[in-house]
Amino acid sequence: MGMTMTQKILAEHAHVAEVKAGQLIEVDLDMVLGNDITSPVAIKEFEKYGFEQVFDPGRVTMVMDHFAPNKDIKAAQQCKACRTFAYAKNIKHFYDVGEMGIEHALLPEKGIVGPGECIIGADSHTCTYGALNAFSTGVGSTDMAAGMATGKCWFKIPEAIKFDLRGKLAPNVSGKDVILHIIGMIGVDGALYKSMEFSGVGLRNLTMDDRLAMANMAIEAGAKNGIFAYDEITEAYVKERVHRPYKTYEADSDADYANVYHIDLSAIKPTIAFPHLPENTKTMEDIKENIVIDQVVIGSCTNGRLSDMEIAAKILKGKHVAKGVRTIIIPATQAIYKECMKRGYMEIFIDAGCVVSTPTCGPCLGGYMGILAEGERCVATTNRNFVGRMGHVESEVYLASPATAAASAIAGHIAVWEGE
Repeated sequence: MGMTMTQKILAEHAHVAEVKAGQLIEVDLDMVLGNDITSPVAIKEFEKYGFEQVFDPGRVTMVMDHFAPNKDIKAAQQCKACRTFAYAKNIKHFYDVGEMGIEHALLPEKGIVGPGECIIGADSHTCTYGALNAFSTGVGSTDMAAGMATGKCWFKIPEAIKFDLRGKLAPNVSGKDVILHIIGMIGVDGALYKSMEFSGVGLRNLTMDDRLAMANMAIEAGAKNGIFAYDEITEAYVKERVHRPYKTYEADSDADYANVYHIDLSAIKPTIAFPHLPENTKTMEDIKENIVIDQVVIGSCTNGRLSDMEIAAKILKGKHVAKGVRTIIIPATQAIYKECMKRGYMEIFIDAGCVVSTPTCGPCLGGYMGILAEGERCVATTNRNFVGRMGHVESEVYLASPATAAASAIAGHIAVWEGE
Protein backbone atom coordinates (compact mmCIF):
# COMPACT_ATOMS: atom_id res chain seq x y z
CA MET A 1 0.00 0.00 0.00
CA GLY A 2 1.29 3.45 -0.92
CA MET A 3 1.62 6.52 1.28
CA THR A 4 -0.11 9.89 1.45
CA MET A 5 1.73 13.21 1.25
CA THR A 6 1.79 13.51 5.03
CA GLN A 7 2.98 9.96 5.54
CA LYS A 8 5.83 10.45 3.07
CA ILE A 9 7.05 13.61 4.80
CA LEU A 10 6.92 11.99 8.22
CA ALA A 11 8.69 8.85 6.96
CA GLU A 12 11.47 10.97 5.47
CA HIS A 13 11.91 12.92 8.71
CA ALA A 14 11.91 9.67 10.72
CA HIS A 15 14.55 8.21 8.37
CA VAL A 16 12.45 5.15 7.54
CA ALA A 17 11.29 3.79 4.19
CA GLU A 18 7.60 3.75 5.01
CA VAL A 19 5.07 4.41 7.74
CA LYS A 20 1.49 3.29 8.34
CA ALA A 21 -1.47 4.99 10.02
CA GLY A 22 -1.40 4.50 13.77
CA GLN A 23 2.37 3.94 13.94
CA LEU A 24 4.36 5.91 16.55
CA ILE A 25 7.53 7.58 15.26
CA GLU A 26 10.10 10.16 16.29
CA VAL A 27 10.88 12.75 13.62
CA ASP A 28 13.45 15.47 13.04
CA LEU A 29 12.00 18.97 12.99
CA ASP A 30 12.76 21.74 10.52
CA MET A 31 11.15 24.51 12.56
CA VAL A 32 9.73 25.05 16.05
CA LEU A 33 7.36 27.99 16.56
CA GLY A 34 5.94 29.81 19.54
CA ASN A 35 4.14 33.07 20.23
CA ASP A 36 3.86 35.46 23.15
CA ILE A 37 1.21 33.35 24.90
CA THR A 38 2.64 29.86 24.43
CA SER A 39 6.38 30.55 24.46
CA PRO A 40 6.64 31.69 28.11
CA VAL A 41 5.22 28.32 29.24
CA ALA A 42 7.66 26.48 26.96
CA ILE A 43 10.55 28.57 28.25
CA LYS A 44 9.71 27.63 31.85
CA GLU A 45 9.67 23.94 30.92
CA PHE A 46 12.90 24.30 28.93
CA GLU A 47 14.64 25.86 31.92
CA LYS A 48 13.07 23.51 34.48
CA TYR A 49 14.72 20.52 32.81
CA GLY A 50 18.08 22.23 32.67
CA PHE A 51 18.50 22.76 28.93
CA GLU A 52 21.04 25.44 28.17
CA GLN A 53 20.76 25.98 24.42
CA VAL A 54 18.21 25.38 21.68
CA PHE A 55 19.03 22.66 19.16
CA ASP A 56 19.48 25.19 16.35
CA PRO A 57 19.02 28.99 16.80
CA GLY A 58 18.07 29.22 13.11
CA ARG A 59 15.23 26.74 13.46
CA VAL A 60 13.33 28.22 16.37
CA THR A 61 10.89 31.07 15.80
CA MET A 62 9.04 33.29 18.25
CA VAL A 63 6.49 35.85 17.08
CA MET A 64 4.97 38.42 19.43
CA ASP A 65 1.53 38.69 17.84
CA HIS A 66 -1.31 37.86 20.23
CA PHE A 67 -1.02 40.69 22.77
CA ALA A 68 1.62 42.86 21.11
CA PRO A 69 1.90 45.80 21.25
CA ASN A 70 1.28 44.88 24.88
CA LYS A 71 -2.25 45.42 26.13
CA ASP A 72 -1.49 45.16 29.86
CA ILE A 73 1.20 44.34 32.41
CA LYS A 74 0.78 40.57 32.08
CA ALA A 75 1.19 40.78 28.30
CA ALA A 76 4.28 42.94 28.80
CA GLN A 77 5.77 40.38 31.17
CA GLN A 78 5.09 37.55 28.72
CA CYS A 79 6.77 39.37 25.85
CA LYS A 80 9.69 40.32 28.07
CA ALA A 81 10.22 36.64 28.97
CA CYS A 82 10.29 35.73 25.25
CA ARG A 83 12.58 38.63 24.40
CA THR A 84 15.05 37.78 27.15
CA PHE A 85 15.15 34.11 26.14
CA ALA A 86 15.47 34.83 22.42
CA TYR A 87 18.37 37.23 22.89
CA ALA A 88 20.15 34.88 25.32
CA LYS A 89 19.81 31.90 22.97
CA ASN A 90 20.64 33.90 19.81
CA ILE A 91 17.35 32.91 18.18
CA LYS A 92 17.51 34.15 14.61
CA HIS A 93 13.81 34.42 13.89
CA PHE A 94 12.48 36.53 16.74
CA TYR A 95 9.82 39.04 15.71
CA ASP A 96 8.73 41.82 18.04
CA VAL A 97 6.82 45.09 17.65
CA GLY A 98 7.82 46.84 14.43
CA GLU A 99 8.95 43.63 12.76
CA MET A 100 6.29 41.15 13.66
CA GLY A 101 3.14 40.12 11.90
CA ILE A 102 0.51 37.50 12.60
CA GLU A 103 2.67 34.38 12.84
CA HIS A 104 0.93 32.19 10.26
CA ALA A 105 1.06 34.94 7.66
CA LEU A 106 4.58 36.06 8.57
CA LEU A 107 6.41 32.71 8.36
CA PRO A 108 5.30 31.82 4.81
CA GLU A 109 5.85 35.42 3.67
CA LYS A 110 9.45 35.38 4.92
CA GLY A 111 10.21 31.88 3.63
CA ILE A 112 10.86 30.59 7.15
CA VAL A 113 8.73 27.53 6.31
CA GLY A 114 8.84 25.70 3.00
CA PRO A 115 7.69 22.64 1.05
CA GLY A 116 8.36 19.17 2.41
CA GLU A 117 9.34 20.43 5.84
CA CYS A 118 8.22 19.18 9.24
CA ILE A 119 7.08 22.02 11.48
CA ILE A 120 5.53 22.19 14.93
CA GLY A 121 4.13 25.27 16.58
CA ALA A 122 2.63 25.97 19.97
CA ASP A 123 -0.45 27.36 18.29
CA SER A 124 -3.26 25.27 16.86
CA HIS A 125 -3.30 27.08 13.51
CA THR A 126 0.27 26.03 12.71
CA CYS A 127 -1.43 23.70 10.21
CA THR A 128 -1.50 26.73 7.85
CA TYR A 129 1.86 25.82 6.30
CA GLY A 130 0.40 22.69 4.72
CA ALA A 131 -0.61 25.04 1.91
CA LEU A 132 3.08 24.92 0.91
CA ASN A 133 3.15 21.09 0.77
CA ALA A 134 4.65 20.89 4.27
CA PHE A 135 3.64 18.85 7.31
CA SER A 136 2.84 21.36 10.03
CA THR A 137 0.79 20.93 13.14
CA GLY A 138 0.00 22.55 16.45
CA VAL A 139 1.40 21.18 19.71
CA GLY A 140 1.39 22.08 23.38
CA SER A 141 3.98 24.27 25.04
CA THR A 142 5.70 21.24 26.61
CA ASP A 143 6.21 19.71 23.16
CA MET A 144 7.51 23.08 22.01
CA ALA A 145 10.04 23.05 24.85
CA ALA A 146 11.19 19.53 23.93
CA GLY A 147 11.36 20.50 20.27
CA MET A 148 13.47 23.58 21.02
CA ALA A 149 15.88 21.45 23.07
CA THR A 150 16.17 18.36 20.88
CA GLY A 151 14.88 19.23 17.41
CA LYS A 152 12.62 16.16 17.59
CA CYS A 153 8.99 15.28 18.24
CA TRP A 154 6.90 12.11 18.55
CA PHE A 155 3.83 11.59 16.36
CA LYS A 156 1.23 8.99 15.71
CA ILE A 157 0.90 8.67 11.94
CA PRO A 158 -2.54 9.99 10.98
CA GLU A 159 -5.02 8.45 8.59
CA ALA A 160 -5.91 10.74 5.70
CA ILE A 161 -8.99 12.16 3.99
CA LYS A 162 -8.63 13.10 0.35
CA PHE A 163 -10.39 16.16 -1.05
CA ASP A 164 -10.44 15.97 -4.83
CA LEU A 165 -11.03 19.54 -6.00
CA ARG A 166 -12.62 20.23 -9.36
CA GLY A 167 -13.98 23.27 -11.18
CA LYS A 168 -13.45 26.97 -10.58
CA LEU A 169 -14.70 29.36 -7.90
CA ALA A 170 -17.28 32.02 -8.73
CA PRO A 171 -15.89 35.60 -8.64
CA ASN A 172 -17.42 36.35 -5.21
CA VAL A 173 -16.24 33.09 -3.60
CA SER A 174 -12.85 32.41 -1.98
CA GLY A 175 -10.90 29.70 -0.18
CA LYS A 176 -12.56 30.77 3.10
CA ASP A 177 -15.94 29.83 1.65
CA VAL A 178 -14.53 26.49 0.49
CA ILE A 179 -13.17 25.48 3.88
CA LEU A 180 -16.34 26.65 5.67
CA HIS A 181 -18.34 24.57 3.18
CA ILE A 182 -16.18 21.53 3.88
CA ILE A 183 -16.36 21.93 7.67
CA GLY A 184 -20.12 22.36 7.40
CA MET A 185 -20.21 19.13 5.38
CA ILE A 186 -18.01 16.90 7.58
CA GLY A 187 -18.35 18.60 10.98
CA VAL A 188 -15.87 19.89 13.55
CA ASP A 189 -14.79 16.32 14.31
CA GLY A 190 -15.07 15.03 10.76
CA ALA A 191 -11.30 14.81 10.32
CA LEU A 192 -10.36 14.06 13.93
CA TYR A 193 -6.59 13.31 14.07
CA LYS A 194 -6.56 12.85 10.33
CA SER A 195 -4.66 14.56 7.56
CA MET A 196 -6.84 16.62 5.21
CA GLU A 197 -5.11 16.25 1.82
CA PHE A 198 -6.14 18.57 -1.02
CA SER A 199 -5.43 17.75 -4.67
CA GLY A 200 -7.14 17.55 -8.05
CA VAL A 201 -7.43 19.64 -11.20
CA GLY A 202 -9.32 22.35 -9.31
CA LEU A 203 -6.11 23.29 -7.48
CA ARG A 204 -5.01 25.33 -10.48
CA ASN A 205 -7.92 27.67 -9.75
CA LEU A 206 -6.98 28.32 -6.11
CA THR A 207 -4.49 31.03 -5.23
CA MET A 208 -1.91 30.60 -2.48
CA ASP A 209 -4.00 32.88 -0.27
CA ASP A 210 -7.00 30.58 -0.84
CA ARG A 211 -4.88 27.57 0.11
CA LEU A 212 -3.37 29.22 3.18
CA ALA A 213 -6.86 30.07 4.46
CA MET A 214 -8.05 26.51 3.87
CA ALA A 215 -5.05 24.83 5.49
CA ASN A 216 -5.34 27.25 8.41
CA MET A 217 -8.80 25.97 9.28
CA ALA A 218 -8.05 22.24 8.96
CA ILE A 219 -7.87 22.18 12.76
CA GLU A 220 -11.49 23.39 12.88
CA ALA A 221 -12.48 20.01 11.42
CA GLY A 222 -10.37 18.30 14.09
CA ALA A 223 -7.56 17.48 11.67
CA LYS A 224 -3.97 16.81 12.66
CA ASN A 225 -2.92 18.78 9.60
CA GLY A 226 -4.02 20.02 6.21
CA ILE A 227 -1.76 19.68 3.18
CA PHE A 228 -1.91 20.67 -0.49
CA ALA A 229 -0.30 19.02 -3.47
CA TYR A 230 2.66 20.96 -4.84
CA ASP A 231 2.12 22.59 -8.25
CA GLU A 232 3.24 25.54 -10.35
CA ILE A 233 1.28 27.96 -8.14
CA THR A 234 3.15 26.73 -5.06
CA GLU A 235 6.43 26.94 -6.94
CA ALA A 236 5.80 30.52 -8.03
CA TYR A 237 5.12 31.48 -4.41
CA VAL A 238 8.08 29.75 -2.76
CA LYS A 239 10.74 30.58 -5.34
CA GLU A 240 10.53 34.24 -4.29
CA ARG A 241 10.83 33.36 -0.61
CA VAL A 242 12.50 30.02 0.18
CA HIS A 243 16.22 30.23 -0.58
CA ARG A 244 17.32 26.78 0.57
CA PRO A 245 16.95 23.30 -0.92
CA TYR A 246 13.58 21.67 -0.37
CA LYS A 247 11.80 18.51 -1.43
CA THR A 248 8.21 18.15 -2.58
CA TYR A 249 5.89 15.21 -2.02
CA GLU A 250 2.89 13.74 -3.80
CA ALA A 251 0.64 10.92 -2.69
CA ASP A 252 1.08 7.48 -4.20
CA SER A 253 -1.68 6.37 -6.56
CA ASP A 254 -2.49 3.49 -4.20
CA ALA A 255 -2.40 5.55 -1.00
CA ASP A 256 -5.03 4.56 1.53
CA TYR A 257 -7.67 7.12 2.57
CA ALA A 258 -10.30 6.91 5.28
CA ASN A 259 -12.62 8.92 3.01
CA VAL A 260 -12.51 10.61 -0.39
CA TYR A 261 -14.63 13.68 -1.14
CA HIS A 262 -15.10 15.19 -4.58
CA ILE A 263 -15.60 18.95 -4.28
CA ASP A 264 -16.97 20.98 -7.18
CA LEU A 265 -15.60 24.47 -6.55
CA SER A 266 -18.05 26.05 -8.99
CA ALA A 267 -20.98 24.90 -6.85
CA ILE A 268 -19.76 26.62 -3.67
CA LYS A 269 -21.55 29.79 -2.60
CA PRO A 270 -20.56 32.47 -0.08
CA THR A 271 -20.76 30.62 3.22
CA ILE A 272 -21.22 31.90 6.77
CA ALA A 273 -20.63 29.91 9.98
CA PHE A 274 -23.24 30.83 12.56
CA PRO A 275 -22.62 30.69 16.32
CA HIS A 276 -21.21 28.81 18.03
CA LEU A 277 -19.30 26.31 15.86
CA PRO A 278 -17.51 26.54 12.50
CA GLU A 279 -19.66 23.62 11.30
CA ASN A 280 -22.89 25.60 11.68
CA THR A 281 -22.75 26.89 8.12
CA LYS A 282 -25.40 28.58 6.02
CA THR A 283 -25.65 30.33 2.67
CA MET A 284 -27.89 33.34 2.06
CA GLU A 285 -30.84 31.25 0.91
CA ASP A 286 -30.78 29.58 4.34
CA ILE A 287 -31.02 32.94 6.15
CA LYS A 288 -34.64 34.02 6.45
CA GLU A 289 -34.21 37.32 8.34
CA ASN A 290 -31.83 40.24 8.54
CA ILE A 291 -29.20 39.54 11.17
CA VAL A 292 -28.18 42.98 12.39
CA ILE A 293 -24.53 43.28 13.41
CA ASP A 294 -22.46 45.55 15.66
CA GLN A 295 -18.92 44.82 14.46
CA VAL A 296 -16.90 43.53 11.54
CA VAL A 297 -13.32 42.27 11.73
CA ILE A 298 -11.31 41.73 8.55
CA GLY A 299 -7.92 40.19 9.29
CA SER A 300 -6.41 37.29 11.31
CA CYS A 301 -4.07 34.44 10.37
CA THR A 302 -6.87 33.13 8.16
CA ASN A 303 -7.73 36.22 6.12
CA GLY A 304 -5.36 39.12 6.71
CA ARG A 305 -3.36 38.70 3.51
CA LEU A 306 -3.03 41.16 0.63
CA SER A 307 -5.79 39.62 -1.50
CA ASP A 308 -8.11 39.89 1.51
CA MET A 309 -7.27 43.58 1.86
CA GLU A 310 -7.74 44.00 -1.89
CA ILE A 311 -11.26 42.59 -1.99
CA ALA A 312 -12.27 44.56 1.10
CA ALA A 313 -10.97 47.78 -0.49
CA LYS A 314 -12.78 47.01 -3.74
CA ILE A 315 -16.10 46.60 -1.97
CA LEU A 316 -15.66 49.51 0.45
CA LYS A 317 -14.35 52.04 -2.09
CA GLY A 318 -16.65 55.05 -2.31
CA LYS A 319 -19.00 53.63 0.32
CA HIS A 320 -19.40 53.97 4.08
CA VAL A 321 -20.01 51.31 6.69
CA ALA A 322 -23.45 51.30 8.27
CA LYS A 323 -23.99 53.53 11.27
CA GLY A 324 -23.28 51.60 14.44
CA VAL A 325 -21.07 48.97 12.80
CA ARG A 326 -17.53 49.16 14.15
CA THR A 327 -15.29 47.91 11.34
CA ILE A 328 -11.74 46.85 12.20
CA ILE A 329 -9.25 45.98 9.49
CA ILE A 330 -5.99 44.25 10.41
CA PRO A 331 -3.34 43.63 7.72
CA ALA A 332 -1.51 40.49 8.81
CA THR A 333 2.09 41.68 8.37
CA GLN A 334 4.08 44.89 8.09
CA ALA A 335 4.77 44.14 4.41
CA ILE A 336 1.04 43.79 3.72
CA TYR A 337 0.40 46.99 5.66
CA LYS A 338 2.95 48.88 3.55
CA GLU A 339 1.53 47.53 0.30
CA CYS A 340 -1.96 48.57 1.40
CA MET A 341 -0.63 52.11 1.86
CA LYS A 342 1.02 52.11 -1.57
CA ARG A 343 -2.18 50.95 -3.23
CA GLY A 344 -4.36 53.50 -1.45
CA TYR A 345 -6.32 50.92 0.52
CA MET A 346 -5.76 52.68 3.83
CA GLU A 347 -7.44 55.83 2.59
CA ILE A 348 -10.35 53.76 1.27
CA PHE A 349 -10.74 52.00 4.62
CA ILE A 350 -10.57 55.19 6.67
CA ASP A 351 -12.91 57.11 4.34
CA ALA A 352 -15.36 54.22 4.66
CA GLY A 353 -15.38 54.64 8.44
CA CYS A 354 -13.08 51.75 9.33
CA VAL A 355 -10.21 51.64 11.79
CA VAL A 356 -6.92 50.03 10.68
CA SER A 357 -4.76 48.23 13.22
CA THR A 358 -1.12 47.23 13.35
CA PRO A 359 -0.75 43.46 12.77
CA THR A 360 -2.16 41.53 15.73
CA CYS A 361 -4.27 38.49 16.57
CA GLY A 362 -6.09 40.80 19.00
CA PRO A 363 -9.84 40.36 18.58
CA CYS A 364 -9.75 36.83 17.16
CA LEU A 365 -9.13 35.27 20.57
CA GLY A 366 -10.94 37.95 22.56
CA GLY A 367 -7.64 39.57 23.51
CA TYR A 368 -8.06 43.22 22.63
CA MET A 369 -8.69 45.58 19.68
CA GLY A 370 -12.36 44.64 19.29
CA ILE A 371 -13.90 42.84 22.26
CA LEU A 372 -17.65 42.22 22.12
CA ALA A 373 -20.12 43.19 24.83
CA GLU A 374 -23.15 41.21 25.93
CA GLY A 375 -25.61 40.66 23.08
CA GLU A 376 -23.35 42.05 20.35
CA ARG A 377 -22.80 40.36 17.01
CA CYS A 378 -19.70 40.36 14.84
CA VAL A 379 -18.99 39.15 11.31
CA ALA A 380 -15.34 38.14 11.31
CA THR A 381 -12.87 36.64 8.87
CA THR A 382 -11.29 34.79 11.79
CA ASN A 383 -11.35 31.02 12.28
CA ARG A 384 -13.35 30.29 15.45
CA ASN A 385 -16.73 31.35 16.78
CA PHE A 386 -16.96 29.43 20.04
CA VAL A 387 -18.97 30.79 22.97
CA GLY A 388 -17.14 33.85 24.32
CA ARG A 389 -14.39 33.61 21.70
CA MET A 390 -14.39 37.35 20.98
CA GLY A 391 -15.66 38.66 24.28
CA HIS A 392 -18.82 38.26 26.37
CA VAL A 393 -20.28 34.75 26.55
CA GLU A 394 -23.57 36.13 25.27
CA SER A 395 -22.00 37.74 22.19
CA GLU A 396 -22.07 36.07 18.77
CA VAL A 397 -19.42 35.63 16.08
CA TYR A 398 -20.28 34.80 12.47
CA LEU A 399 -17.36 33.52 10.37
CA ALA A 400 -17.18 34.65 6.75
CA SER A 401 -14.91 35.64 3.89
CA PRO A 402 -13.49 39.17 3.55
CA ALA A 403 -15.97 39.85 0.74
CA THR A 404 -18.94 38.86 2.89
CA ALA A 405 -17.54 40.76 5.89
CA ALA A 406 -17.08 43.97 3.87
CA ALA A 407 -20.55 43.67 2.30
CA SER A 408 -22.04 43.11 5.75
CA ALA A 409 -20.27 46.17 7.15
CA ILE A 410 -21.92 48.34 4.51
CA ALA A 411 -25.35 46.72 4.86
CA GLY A 412 -25.39 46.72 8.66
CA HIS A 413 -26.50 43.10 8.62
CA ILE A 414 -25.20 39.84 7.21
CA ALA A 415 -25.01 40.23 3.44
CA VAL A 416 -22.95 38.85 0.59
CA TRP A 417 -21.18 40.67 -2.20
CA GLU A 418 -22.75 39.91 -5.54
CA GLY A 419 -19.62 40.84 -7.49
CA GLU A 420 -19.09 43.44 -10.18
